[in-house]
Amino acid sequence: MNMKRIAAEYAVQYIEDGMKVGLGTGSTAYWAIQKIGERIKEGLSIQAVATSKASERQAMELGIPIIPFHEIDGLDLTIDGADEVDLDLHLIKGGGGALLREKIVAHHSKRLIIVADERKLVHTLGQFPLPVEVVPFAVEWTLNALQRLGCRTQLRTDEEQLFITDNGNYIVDCNFGTISAPLKLHNEILNIPGVVDNGLFIGRADLAVIAHYDGIVEVLKRK
Repeated sequence: MNMKRIAAEYAVQYIEDGMKVGLGTGSTAYWAIQKIGERIKEGLSIQAVATSKASERQAMELGIPIIPFHEIDGLDLTIDGADEVDLDLHLIKGGGGALLREKIVAHHSKRLIIVADERKLVHTLGQFPLPVEVVPFAVEWTLNALQRLGCRTQLRTDEEQLFITDNGNYIVDCNFGTISAPLKLHNEILNIPGVVDNGLFIGRADLAVIAHYDGIVEVLKRK
């Protein structure tokens, strides 16, 4: 049973004709984009923006109309995945390397719907290493500053080469173990020069669609 697909396809039902939709990035968002493509063929009329080059390519191959950002000033909803979701709908995102673009798109969406399988639902964030996007300049200093916040750091690689984001930056995966005060940590990380953004999404998600192993789909709403 593909729980990611179940959650993603369930979330797509929230899309209505005429909406402007944000397309997320990652293995779960992939299935949402696939389902949206099916609905396009059935007559759904929307406009979309994508959070990564990979999602944009997938959408265009499926006939989903991609609109330039400068032609719109916001979105009705965005469907995206997450690496962790807590019961307050705070998130860790960035496993796919698109956290900055995902946060920009989420900020300009009236609703952010997160799709995930039950393994991503946690009581406390932090078991999944927190992705932080950083500029290449003086990256060693930025790593040292992140470590002083109490984490182990690892520059992300892709086939033994440094992983480069769509924005030309690096990703540092920061292992904190547990993140008991996510908003505080989010702000502390952003205060480090060289950091572009981090994968903590605090108070941004409106709904989380969680698929469970028994086939039940649970919808959590922000409190």
